[in-house]
Amino acid sequence: MKNKKSQYEIFREKVKIVLYGTNTMLGRMFDLVLLGLILLSVLLIMLDTVQGINSKYHSQLWICEWIITIFFTVEYILRIISIQKPLKYIFSFYGIIDLLAVLPMYLSMFFPGASILSIVRALRFLRLFKILQIPQISHQSFQLKEAIDASKEKILVFIYFVLISTIIIGTVMYVVEGEASGFSSIPMGIYWTIVTLTTVGYGDISPETPLGQFIAALVMILGYGIIAVPTGIVTAEFAKKSLRNNTVTTKTSCQVCGSQLHFDNAKFCHECGTELHH
Repeated sequence: MKNKKSQYEIFREKVKIVLYGTNTMLGRMFDLVLLGLILLSVLLIMLDTVQGINSKYHSQLWICEWIITIFFTVEYILRIISIQKPLKYIFSFYGIIDLLAVLPMYLSMFFPGASILSIVRALRFLRLFKILQIPQISHQSFQLKEAIDASKEKILVFIYFVLISTIIIGTVMYVVEGEASGFSSIPMGIYWTIVTLTTVGYGDISPETPLGQFIAALVMILGYGIIAVPTGIVTAEFAKKSLRNNTVTTKTSCQVCGSQLHFDNAKFCHECGTELHH
């Protein structure tokens, strides 16, 4: 005879169905309630920073935030005890976000003002994609993840190049402009270079000599290119992944260039434009 399940095991199974069963009615209802509480929590945190509202309703907002925090805490604990491998959840992406969603309120008991960090609960809205389970969204998010993973080495090399460039340009500006123009040290020159490259341009430090202004103009122009490069790298990889995932290698090859990668319903070659004969 099979061993009967204990009350605790039955409880764990029921909790697992509610918390992780996005395909069940109870699971979907819980997820919708959870999203509503996340939205309410984020709104409460934002309202708490409005001086007029905070002065009148601080106690009520504080109580509501603690109620939601306790709910999230219980949910977090139940998620841990309801699965076979709790460590897998604890150290997962969603597990870390769920933990960060409850920590700030408890930290606020020792560090006043830490409760503002509860705004990270907004990250829990990422669960919306798991709840909706729309194939198109899941497919596109997977392609984007693949594109970013394929681009990270190129982007790291690019950032390394930018870092070296900022050090060199910052040092040059320190030598050219000097303390009279606000470039009191090489770190200040690097700060100005980063601000200028990112096209922010605070204006707290600006070159005054003709040579310094000429270098600044070059840095500003370079800044637009720096913004475009990472975007172009990821976009190119995304296009490659999209092409591979939506094309097939078949015997339907182009008679002119010989290319075999084409969309299923393609009528013309994507390389040379020749009409395809399926």
